[in-house]
Amino acid sequence: MASIQLLSSQCASPTHSRFSNEREANSVAFPGCPTHSWFSNEWDRNSVAFMKALAIVLLCPLLLLAQSKTGELRLRVTDPQGLGVKSSVELVSEANQFHQTYVTDDSGALDAERLPFGIYRLQVSREGFAPVTQQLEIRSALPRQLVIKLSVAGVKESVTVSDKDTLIDPDRVGTVNEIGSQSIEERETALPGRSLQELVNSQPGWLMESNAVPHPRGSEYQTQFVVNGIPLTDNRSPGKGPEIEADDVESMSIYTAGIPAEYGRKMGGIVEVNTARDTRAGLHGEVSLGGGSFDTANGYARLQYLEGKNTFGISADGATTNHYLNPPVPQNFTNTGTIGDFSGSYDRDFTSNDRLSVMYRHELVRYQVPNEQVQEAAGQRQDGNIFEDLGTISFQHIFSPNVVGDLNGMVRSNSTGLSSNPLSTPIIVFQSNHFTEAYFNGSIAIHRGRHEWKAGIESDNTFLHENYSDIITDPSYFDPGTPTTFSFVGNRPDLEQSAYVQDLIRLGNWTVSAGLRWDHYQLIVNQNALSPRLGISRYFSSADLLVHAAYDRVFQTPAFENILLASSPTVVALNPNVLRLPVEPSHGNYYELGATKGFLGQFSLDVNAYLRQMNNFADDDLLLNTPVAFPIAFRKASIYGAESKINLPHWGKWSGFVSYSYMVGSAYFPVVGGLFLGQSATDALTDLSGRFWVSQDQRNTVRTRFRYQFIPRLWGAVGAQYGSGLPVDFDGTYEQALAQYGPKVVDQVNFDRDRVKPSFSLDTSIGANLWAKDNVAMRLQFDVLNLTNNFNLINFAGLFSGNSIAPPRTYGVRLQTSF
Repeated sequence: MASIQLLSSQCASPTHSRFSNEREANSVAFPGCPTHSWFSNEWDRNSVAFMKALAIVLLCPLLLLAQSKTGELRLRVTDPQGLGVKSSVELVSEANQFHQTYVTDDSGALDAERLPFGIYRLQVSREGFAPVTQQLEIRSALPRQLVIKLSVAGVKESVTVSDKDTLIDPDRVGTVNEIGSQSIEERETALPGRSLQELVNSQPGWLMESNAVPHPRGSEYQTQFVVNGIPLTDNRSPGKGPEIEADDVESMSIYTAGIPAEYGRKMGGIVEVNTARDTRAGLHGEVSLGGGSFDTANGYARLQYLEGKNTFGISADGATTNHYLNPPVPQNFTNTGTIGDFSGSYDRDFTSNDRLSVMYRHELVRYQVPNEQVQEAAGQRQDGNIFEDLGTISFQHIFSPNVVGDLNGMVRSNSTGLSSNPLSTPIIVFQSNHFTEAYFNGSIAIHRGRHEWKAGIESDNTFLHENYSDIITDPSYFDPGTPTTFSFVGNRPDLEQSAYVQDLIRLGNWTVSAGLRWDHYQLIVNQNALSPRLGISRYFSSADLLVHAAYDRVFQTPAFENILLASSPTVVALNPNVLRLPVEPSHGNYYELGATKGFLGQFSLDVNAYLRQMNNFADDDLLLNTPVAFPIAFRKASIYGAESKINLPHWGKWSGFVSYSYMVGSAYFPVVGGLFLGQSATDALTDLSGRFWVSQDQRNTVRTRFRYQFIPRLWGAVGAQYGSGLPVDFDGTYEQALAQYGPKVVDQVNFDRDRVKPSFSLDTSIGANLWAKDNVAMRLQFDVLNLTNNFNLINFAGLFSGNSIAPPRTYGVRLQTSF
């Protein structure tokens, strides 16, 4: 954006940039602050609040539905006399990247849960009997009941079904990218705190700007992760929220269009996560140990015990590194990070129609905020932390073969902190935020003829508490009259409710998805909205071609991070010239047209074009010259583009993908929400027209990874990423930029085009199955990322993001043992 510098405060020095990237930090104490005693009792207060909210969930009659679009297969395998036999069962869906082998119990029974909707090849085998292979579809939350009767060896009963029959899902109406268990298990090494984000970022249309914040199709902080049906709508990047560990995940479905009406509030992209669960009786688990560059070390362990109708599970992981966030300068100053979590779960099948699941998770993050050169020379240190306790409970009841109801609930307590030492410049910042969330949902799914109906309601009540204070140490960075000290404490509930109804209609080769959603949002403003959704597809079987189109009306609620501070009248004390506008939800329309074509039964090509138009386009900004971010909004935005992806599930010894994304995103003045001080407030009031490129406006993005199986126990992979560069908005001179950031950073900026220069990373992996016998397997993987050691600059002194430098050449090794 070249016309005005819309920062929260205009710096006296034209060379000043935002503190260390977008400074993904928030709250802890610092010496001399009158509110520093928070740290001593905050944890106790959050724990009490969490237990109260948990009690509400356990007692409340209105619980939540597992929202995910997954189903279940209930299989029974018998001999010719109808007696159950223990058998091996293989399920494969190339479209879903799903390939799992199960073992039935001694009675021949198997419950395969959390199966993404689609077409599967099922193969059942047992020594002494002829194998049975057939095709089946999972299209409903209702369990699919199936009985397979084996015949003695020599009697052929199987139907010829191959994996290529599952290459394309003929009922898909929008863009859905699937990531299966093999891709997750053999993923490239990621720095702690971003293992899941890196997997999402590998898909077309997604971009990780700054510190591993996933941006789908130009959206800012509008991603929601749905974990086993529980939506998490807050920012889950390394400096904002605890990570979802990829080792805990079995599969993911990623939506950017044709989004069902059951999803709302954060609609840039939906990442549906299904966690791992073993169907074998007895004690089983997995242990993973790893390490690599930047003194990185990590460990993960999961144990599960299944006996009869009861399943108990525990997991724990931890990691430490000297490269936690993306630094603003090459020296990688003050960038340590430590993360950890522990979880426990219990599942019980009371009957074949009633199932209860309970889970508790505790997570923590401690890290340092990386310094710029001036801050490092001054001796600055900023420390951040995140603590989260989360509990879920769910209950499912099958009323009949065609009707199933689900009730679930979640409560969590989340606290984030930031502290600065007395040498911090130009400002010492203290912040402690926490929220307690109680989320409830209930729904019912009905199968009737060609229809798959689903209807539900949800309620999300989040109780926000914000505590901020600062001391200015260098007044030259601020407008005249800015007070040397400032503090704010605020509390307020964020109340959101919704209801929806949707139908999936299958009419031969046609599929129609139609839904309607109602949302109510009450925080700073009070609004209601109706959002229709429509998707349609046609499958041409003779050409193995699927054509689809989708329309999504979206109602996106603003991020609640520091929204009370930005909306408070007390900020008037910071500057005589203040503009405060309430941040309203975004309203918009998403359109998409696309096609999927299969070739030779071996690989598929996805292509699509899309247009997103939004009012009250959401972004974020910083308060004064601090790392404290808060939401803002512009009048509207228009984002359009095209994507393509070639998927090769397996062709001989090869497998892999290559994707290309083209995107153009622009936002339009005036500002319609947020806090602006000093000259930026004047600019916001006077600039009533014009546009600027959104900070995720990278025109060309290419990603690829191909795997080759050398021998049965050894494989290798090579991948690459290319980005044409993000926008730059720098008001200083070239000489000023050179003095502040150094030649290595400045050389990566094209000041004539106001763009960061293109980036490129070449990555390699090699893996070996060291041991496989009975139920025990041991695997070793070695990765080298950015093999050519390119210096890749992600952001440069951006309007809404500061400097961010991608890691140099990085090594990683991971040893996994499963049993």
